[in-house]
Amino acid sequence: MTIFDLARRGMSAQLVRMNAAASNLANAGTVSGSEDGAYRPVRAVFAEDLDRATGLASVRVSAVTRENAPAIREHNPDHPLADANGDVWTSPVDENAEMVEMLESARQYQNLVEALSTAKQLMLETMRMK
Repeated sequence: MTIFDLARRGMSAQLVRMNAAASNLANAGTVSGSEDGAYRPVRAVFAEDLDRATGLASVRVSAVTRENAPAIREHNPDHPLADANGDVWTSPVDENAEMVEMLESARQYQNLVEALSTAKQLMLETMRMK
C-alpha cells in the first residue's frame, strides 16, 4: 500500500461523509404526514482497514446508517399532509451541525489532497536528483 492508496481511501471516506451531510441538509425541514415517514438523518460509519502485509492502517466506510432521532411534531391543520389530529412531522435535522460536519469533511479531504501533492513533489524532486 502506498501513500496514494492511503490518501485515496481517506478521500473516498470523506466524500461519503460529505454526501451524507449534504443529503441531510437537502432534507432539512421536509414534512411528512406520519412520524414513520419523516426523513431521518444519515451518518457514515468509519472502520479501520489494516493491511497486514505492510502494517499500515487506513479507513473505510463500514456502513451508512439512519439516526434514531424522533421526528418533530407540529400542529398545522391547514397543511395538505396533516393527519387526523392536524399534525405534520418534520425531519429532525440540525442544520448547524450538518454544516459543521460538511466543513470538517471538506477540510479533511483538502488535507489529503495536500498530502498527495506534497508526496508527488517529493517524488519529482527525488527523480531530478539522480
